[in-house]
Amino acid sequence: MMIEYIGGEGINASGNVPYSRAVRAGDFLYLSGQVAFDENKEIVSGGVGAETRRALTIIGETLALAGCTFDDVVKTTIWLEDARDFGIFNKAYAEFFPNGKPARSTVESRLMIGAKVEIEAVAYKPRN
Repeated sequence: MMIEYIGGEGINASGNVPYSRAVRAGDFLYLSGQVAFDENKEIVSGGVGAETRRALTIIGETLALAGCTFDDVVKTTIWLEDARDFGIFNKAYAEFFPNGKPARSTVESRLMIGAKVEIEAVAYKPRN
């Protein structure tokens, strides 16, 4: 099976970190967890809803690099800094999956860089 690294290294507030934005293994695409960094490598303001939208926008950009869309996502894993943000998070999350909801796990967890949410995804798209 061929392994393909997509999107270069990930970015955090201190610069590049040693992971790939995504890795394609066969027909599966594994996306690294994303937080809501803006172009200045700062977490966007506006709370968990804004952070969710930004993280999913970054995920959408990474999916596109691999020829995929949100319709190809089969599983997501979500880390919320505060479980009380679950309702606001869900509203923003649903905007990105109008055609089908992937399997999902959501947990409350202290995040590494002060973000309110981190999202990772797995997509499936057979190679032609």
